[in-house]
Amino acid sequence: MNLPFVNMPSGEPFLGVNNSISGKFWLLRETDDRLVLAIAQRFDLLELVARSIVGRGHNLENINSFLEPKLRDLLPEPNSLKDMSRAAIRLAHAIRTGEQVAILGDYDVDGATSSALLYRFFSQLGLIPYIYIPNRITEGYGPNNIAFEKIKESGANIVVTVDCGATAYEPLEYAAKIGLQVIIADHHMGETRMPSAFACVNPNRFDEETGLGELAAVGVSFLLAVAINRELRESGWYKSARATEPNMLGLLDLVALGTVCDVVPLRGVNRALVSQGLKVMQRRQNCGIAALIDVAGIETTPTAYHAGFQLGPRINAGGRVGNCELGSRLLRTSDKNEAWAIAEKLNQLNGQRKEVEYIVFESVIEKIINLKIDQSPVIVVSGEGWHPGVIGIVASRVSDRFSRPVCLVSIDASTGIGIGSARSVLGVDIGAAILAARQKGMLINGGGHSMAAGFKLDRDKLAEFECHLCDFVKNNSLEKFLQAKVRFDGALNADGITLDLAKKLDRLAPFGCGNPEPRLAIASARLSFADRVGESHIRCKILSASGRTINAISFRSSDTPLGQALLQHDGVSLHLGGRLRQNIWKGSTTPQFVIEDAAKVWES
Repeated sequence: MNLPFVNMPSGEPFLGVNNSISGKFWLLRETDDRLVLAIAQRFDLLELVARSIVGRGHNLENINSFLEPKLRDLLPEPNSLKDMSRAAIRLAHAIRTGEQVAILGDYDVDGATSSALLYRFFSQLGLIPYIYIPNRITEGYGPNNIAFEKIKESGANIVVTVDCGATAYEPLEYAAKIGLQVIIADHHMGETRMPSAFACVNPNRFDEETGLGELAAVGVSFLLAVAINRELRESGWYKSARATEPNMLGLLDLVALGTVCDVVPLRGVNRALVSQGLKVMQRRQNCGIAALIDVAGIETTPTAYHAGFQLGPRINAGGRVGNCELGSRLLRTSDKNEAWAIAEKLNQLNGQRKEVEYIVFESVIEKIINLKIDQSPVIVVSGEGWHPGVIGIVASRVSDRFSRPVCLVSIDASTGIGIGSARSVLGVDIGAAILAARQKGMLINGGGHSMAAGFKLDRDKLAEFECHLCDFVKNNSLEKFLQAKVRFDGALNADGITLDLAKKLDRLAPFGCGNPEPRLAIASARLSFADRVGESHIRCKILSASGRTINAISFRSSDTPLGQALLQHDGVSLHLGGRLRQNIWKGSTTPQFVIEDAAKVWES
């Protein structure tokens, strides 16, 4: 059953937990109890579900669009973005005349889905684009002179950069010099200086006023395709050429995948794109995504969790430790045999990535402990020989562990040049901090968005860069976001953990940044069993007062204080914090509690 932990004084520790086993302060998410009751009654929802909805900032006016997000209501007018009409007219002309178009994309999931989406869109119209994905190690991120030279050699005169290009000033000037027209379809933070491009479509350019800055690059690419499609339709080309309009909705599986994996907020139009895109993904129309689902062993309906934690890492593995083009090739191929071969290769590379990632992660944690910097406003760690392809995902894990922004820098010993990745916490805009460092001359290059960024710098600038980041957090009064706090949506006793509740909480999906999965506490839980499983997980059974046992698991925790506490429970009561999910195994669906934290129960 639900436990009545409402009307708690603001800032009071939830369940009395001010220092959990993981060192976290537990808080109950603040809500308007009258609004919770009104929504629960009007929409026939459990109070806990209604509380979770209100806790995410929703009210009676927008709850319908939250529970049933529809593109027809939420999709913005593409031409409201600056330069969109100019870009659409130019690309529509290329389609009508059969002009060669090139697409230059980033090597991560957002870039791979963006390049694959435009490739599929153009291909349906009879124009096969030339795709160029820069090599992470030899070329680095985004446009570069070598890339533009190869594109020029391909016969293309027009280039669309996706998920990159917003601040590639020198390469774009070179592209113009050799006769290339460049259209930028990006979402990274721009500067007041505009790049030399035919068109710059970017909801985060400095003069943009649409409020669409939360779009991933694949969302921007989809809007570009919509604008081109409309331009062709309104010009009468489909009728005159006796051509069939592309299936725009069929591209949404790519939009969902890229949006989830780029960790942009899943609200508003992003929520609608992901909700509808997951439905398309379920139909397995994209043979590359279908092959990856099979290789990953996903036997249930794909969710945002599967996209973010099982499909995305495999696509990224190509760019991190293998061939940077593999992800884009997988997502754009229509050959099932090729799709299966690439999916298997990416799965193999993902295994290698995990091994490399583990080595770097252990090295980073050791440095943080030895340097005693775990409470620094921003954790900055550098090392020689770290594989630059995994430092981003390691930075994300370290940020989760210490609840603060993290910058990891892989130094090339021969040149002294460092390649860095930054990951942040909600409330600290790391992209703005990196942009400011670049403008002050600390970085060779760099850019990103609020939660993630990449950069390159000289080793001699590292200390200055670290001071800049710490001062950025302090001077912008952001240190309040660095406190290790976790917010809960409610509490249950063990008998309240049911499959019915798990299904009703799923109505709030898709979950991700901006719409976190509900976090619940099981008060005074007793474990009847706990042991290690898999690589580093702990599986448990929670014993309820009625004698039921509930399956639970704690991922990647065997070597953490949480994992040790679960293994050594000795029947002592613990408050457990985590997520309630449906677990499907061999055709049977049961509730499963995913333990993320725990705290001792202090007897009064």
